[in-house]
This record gives sequence, C-alpha cells and structure tokens, in this order.
Amino acid sequence: MTSLKSAWHHIRRSPFQSLLAFILMFFTYFIFSTYYVLTSGMTSVLNYFETKPEITIFLKDGLTKSTVESLQQELSSFENIREIRFISKDKALSIYQEQNKNNPLLTEMVTASILPASFEVAVNNPDTLESINQKFRDKKEVDEIIYQKDIINSLLSWTTTVRTVGAVFIAFSSLISFLVIFVIIGMKITQRKEEIKISRLLGASKYYVQRPFIIEGLIYGFSGSILSSIIVIFFSIYFSSTINQYFAPIKFINTDVNTYLIMISVSLSTSLFIGFLSSLFGTRRYIKF
Repeated sequence: MTSLKSAWHHIRRSPFQSLLAFILMFFTYFIFSTYYVLTSGMTSVLNYFETKPEITIFLKDGLTKSTVESLQQELSSFENIREIRFISKDKALSIYQEQNKNNPLLTEMVTASILPASFEVAVNNPDTLESINQKFRDKKEVDEIIYQKDIINSLLSWTTTVRTVGAVFIAFSSLISFLVIFVIIGMKITQRKEEIKISRLLGASKYYVQRPFIIEGLIYGFSGSILSSIIVIFFSIYFSSTINQYFAPIKFINTDVNTYLIMISVSLSTSLFIGFLSSLFGTRRYIKF
C-alpha cells in the first residue's frame, strides 16, 4: 500500500477526528483569505486619499481681488502643489445647486451671497496639507480650513486595527490547528501501535512508517486552504460590483487574477507548512520504536 493510500485509509478510519482537523484548517484559512481581501481593500482606500490629498480654505466675505490674488500667490509658493482652484461665490452656488438639484427646498432659499468663496488646493504630498494648515489657519482673511488629515488618520487607525486583529486571529487559529493535528496524529499512531511495531520488525524504516501520517497532515492543510480560498474568491467576485460601487471611485475589491493567485499561494504554502510541521512533530513524539 502506498503512503498516499495509507494516509487516505487513516482518514477514513477516523472520520470525526479527520473532519475536526479539516474544519480547523478551513476556519483558519477562511479568516486569512477574508483578512487578505479586507486589508487589500482598506489599503486601496488609504492609498486613494493619500495620493489625492486636498485642502479647502474658506475665505471671509468682503475680500478684495488683490487680497485673493495675494493669498493664491502665497499658496503657490508651497512645494508639491498640484493644483489650486479658486471657487467664487457664484461658482459655489452653482456647485451647491447641482449637488441638490433633486431637492428644490434646499436650493430656493440659498443665494451666492451666503456662500463663502474658497480655495481648493490639491497636493502631491500629504505632509504639505499640514504646512498649509499651520500657515493659513490664523490668517484674518481665512474663515475655516477643511482637509483630509482626520480622514487619513481614521483610515490608518482602522487599517491598523483590522491588520492587528486579523493577525491575532490567524496566529491563534494556526496554533490551535497545529495542536489539534498534532494530537490527532498522535492518537492515530497510538491506535496503530501494533501495526507500526510489526512493520518495523519486518524491516520498514522509521521514515516509511512516518510518511503516511505526514501526508495526512498535508492533506488537511491542502484541502482546508483550497476550499476556503475558493469560497472567499466566489463571494468577493459575487459582491465586488456592489461593494466597489459603494466605494466608487475606489476599487475596494480587486478582482485581478494576480491578486487571487498571491492569496492562494500564501494560503496554500502556509497551510501545507502547518500540516507538515504538526504531523512531523506528532510522528516524532509518538513513534519511539
């Protein structure tokens, strides 16, 4: 009987133990695959805001044209400025009306005189936003400054939290999977103690009797990671249009083939490693003869 057939025979003879090992490996790599998709999406959102940073400077009423031009000239002196847009009161009104065209109650009482003029400044480096904020926030011509610092900081906080929690769950689940496979392999070796002794007496090497149990651990790792990856890929593709539409123009779920190949490769390699290592330690611990 080949080692693969022996491993499959071990799995069939202890179906509940084998099912437990499979479920734990599946659960571990389902968490990993979901974690991979979520962190990739949050990274895309973060990159979008970091590469398209803007700051809006609202001006007080009554400023002369020369004062506005002077402020614009001062803004242009900063490094990494990509674009400076001056939004006049009339332009602000047209933007407001366009944004609320389906709700006439919000537009009929609003006139250009009550809307502030503003500068919208786009930069290439998010650090420039803080420099502009520091210099312009106390100017008497400036009424208010709004920029994406809080958004970026919140995204960084959420991304760090998701990565930390996901990493802890994956590490904990991997440890549990390792220990369970280790114990299950040990139990199966104990149940076949006499068979192993006879094989050794007939001249079988220690590696020969270990090999089916090691292959069994690899089967748990392979099947658990592959099935979990398939399920996560199916759901991510199925819901990708809805989720990406919600986060538009950001592509939260990347359905590129290379993305999934990386996820499957990492998932499969680590699951095989855990399956191999746990079964190897199990055989070395329990096969003493």
